Amino acid sequence: MFTGIITDVGSILSLEQSGDTKIKIKTAFETSGIDIGASIACSGVCLTVTDKGDDWFAVEASAETLSCTNLGNWKEGSAVNLERALKMGDELGGHVVTGHVDAVISVKEMETIGDSTKVTFSLPTDYAGFVAQKGSVTLDGISLTVNSVGDDFFTVNLISHTKGNTTFQGLQVGQFINMEIDVLARYVSRMNEVNN
Repeated sequence: MFTGIITDVGSILSLEQSGDTKIKIKTAFETSGIDIGASIACSGVCLTVTDKGDDWFAVEASAETLSCTNLGNWKEGSAVNLERALKMGDELGGHVVTGHVDAVISVKEMETIGDSTKVTFSLPTDYAGFVAQKGSVTLDGISLTVNSVGDDFFTVNLISHTKGNTTFQGLQVGQFINMEIDVLARYVSRMNEVNN
């Protein structure tokens, strides 16, 4: 489990195709405290650490992961939002995030309002019922509050801190983003299905 609070912006050092895709990520994390087998959210995707060095760790992504996320667009030098797994007793500053991407969406519009940026994202109709005004959504691993929702879009507001401390500092119209819906919305929907 994660919180959607990004604690490092790493970068892709290398990608190697051999069965699954092996990805080496540069990080400012103290890697001596990262166990092999640990989970790290990489731009919202929960991946397992398979190797590490002084300032990097490695993960593997299956064909399934690549087909359901924007990881297939990564290349050497790509910036990656990073968050280590939540420990019991840690502050839950964002919301409960699993690291399981539901859809890849795109940036439709961006508008500067004061020091903030209002961003409009596409919303697949299959997920429209899971996104609610003032609810939570995870975008490339970042916990954000939904401002408004339409039939095929939703908006969020990015404050300057979020833009400056995540990969969203370089966000552009047309960019593809990993979206995870709020896990609570998922279970409420499932309970309604079962009970109706």
